[in-house]
Amino acid sequence: MSEHDHALAQIRRGSEAILKEDELRARLALGRPLRIKAGFDPTAPDLHLGHTVLLNKMRQFQDLGHQVIFLIGDFTGMIGDPTGKNATRKPLTRTDVEANARSYAAQVFKVLDRGRTEVRFNSEWFDRMDAADMIRLAAQHTVARMLERDDFAKRYKARQPIAIHEFLYPLVQGYDSVALEADVELGGTDQTFNLLMGRVLQEHYGQPAQIVLTMPLLEGLDGINKMSKSLGNYIGIDEPAIDIVSKTMKIGDALMWRWIELLSFEIGIEQARRLQADVAAGTLNPRDVKLRLARELATRFHDVSAAENALAGWHAAVRGEGDISALSLRGISIPLQGLRLPALLTAAGLTPSNSEANRKLRERAVRIDGEVCEDAARVFLPGFEGLLQVGKRGFARVRLEPPG
Repeated sequence: MSEHDHALAQIRRGSEAILKEDELRARLALGRPLRIKAGFDPTAPDLHLGHTVLLNKMRQFQDLGHQVIFLIGDFTGMIGDPTGKNATRKPLTRTDVEANARSYAAQVFKVLDRGRTEVRFNSEWFDRMDAADMIRLAAQHTVARMLERDDFAKRYKARQPIAIHEFLYPLVQGYDSVALEADVELGGTDQTFNLLMGRVLQEHYGQPAQIVLTMPLLEGLDGINKMSKSLGNYIGIDEPAIDIVSKTMKIGDALMWRWIELLSFEIGIEQARRLQADVAAGTLNPRDVKLRLARELATRFHDVSAAENALAGWHAAVRGEGDISALSLRGISIPLQGLRLPALLTAAGLTPSNSEANRKLRERAVRIDGEVCEDAARVFLPGFEGLLQVGKRGFARVRLEPPG
């Protein structure tokens, strides 16, 4: 396999489509570092694993010797991305955008190589544009072409309002590629229309049209819906290592292979195939593969020590193995007929009193087997066994046994 074939195999991994691959091959043959762009609108203050699908692909390009551009859409964030929306998205304020942008910039280097990353803000060029410039940009596309976009078409057919400024969003995103002279732009499959707009505008401005590489949307913990904070099926990259491990261990076996393809650096394409064959043959427990993925993710977003402690905590709490006391995990047995949750938390030593337990419940700081629980009236009967958590570091594996 030639050097370019090897690079293309790495680039293809997990990707949905490359438009156009022959152009990418020709661009790689130029022998210069390519400019790889991905834009992120700072719509929330933190990132989750779904966002890292693009970041991981950017890191692969970096490892192949290319320059990546992490573009923070502080200007586009104030328009509001209409992609996938059945209603006009509320624009962010400048204060919101700036706060979220600072948070993004602090998190991305858990994946990207800081020395080979160019962090840019699209307000750099759009703040210099006047009304006439924006009108000239808007003249580059027609309403009919905009209505070819699936979400716009559905809203128009359903007689749902489409604000004029929403038509500007794809144009503005496309112009980013002109300003940055991008060779390749990455995005989710839901961004294809916007990404292709970059090709159109680059050609209009006399630049070579960028290659578009789309990545699939990562399914969340439920294995069905796109990972999303609003659905609660996410793992935040700033979460404690124990949460990253415990949540990863809860995903289904089929989803595990999908996550490995899109999120893992350590498990290569061929190795993943061998592991999958071993699991199918019954010679390898899928739990062991999942543990390997959990360790990699916890290490990436924290460090080796935190990851190993988290894995030890998972073994101690969930499988009853390892040094429980080292992680403040206490196995207890309570011979009662039934116990309300605040009393259970206090008996387990996780809260000093029932009133404090109630306060923690109101703060949504209590989890049972990784799931948030707020029901102070919930009763636990003999036979219950599970992992209780209060806050980020308070854990207790509890088993309720009948009296005597």
